[in-house]
Amino acid sequence: MATVQPIRPQRGESKRGEPIPLHAHAMDNLRYIRETMERAGSFTAVPGWGGVAMGLTALASAVLASRQIATREWLGTWLVEGSLAIALGILFMWRKSSAAGLPLWSAPARKFVFSFVPPLVAGGAVTFVLWQAGLTAAIPGVWLMLYGTGVITGGAFSVPVVPVMGACFLAIGAVATFTPPAWNDFWLGLGFGGLHILFGFIIARKYGG
Repeated sequence: MATVQPIRPQRGESKRGEPIPLHAHAMDNLRYIRETMERAGSFTAVPGWGGVAMGLTALASAVLASRQIATREWLGTWLVEGSLAIALGILFMWRKSSAAGLPLWSAPARKFVFSFVPPLVAGGAVTFVLWQAGLTAAIPGVWLMLYGTGVITGGAFSVPVVPVMGACFLAIGAVATFTPPAWNDFWLGLGFGGLHILFGFIIARKYGG
């Protein structure tokens, strides 16, 4: 007489009714644990709409800075923009984390921040040195490249699109260092404005606002 076979194999058995080797169970468990840790170790609160907001303020600052005659006022315009962008970024990260019910200062967030911030601190120090030496024309390229470096290193603990954005900043900054000073506001607007808006939309659509 034919025996009735279950549609799904019992736990610990293959589809043919044969016991699954213990090492196969162990490999499946390790794979599950690894994938879970990778998801838990990613900083997913990178703000999409916050990036768009940062980009819009950067475009406005590029227009305003291009109309400044004195170098001091030009630098001041961009420093104010940088402070505003940081405030917007923190605000939108907090809103995104709260909406997802996640703590803002989580382990992945700390990894992101501790990788992202050092290049910005270096940028601040280099900015002061270049300003004192009268080499302000070199500042935009340095800003873009160091910001891109921070986004790449911090993005290693975030969603895959973030390091791509950092690489784009790095490329624009490298190009900016070889162009005339009259192009500085264009490159800053393209980087801090255009890239933030473009990748902000991508992040918002794929990973939430």
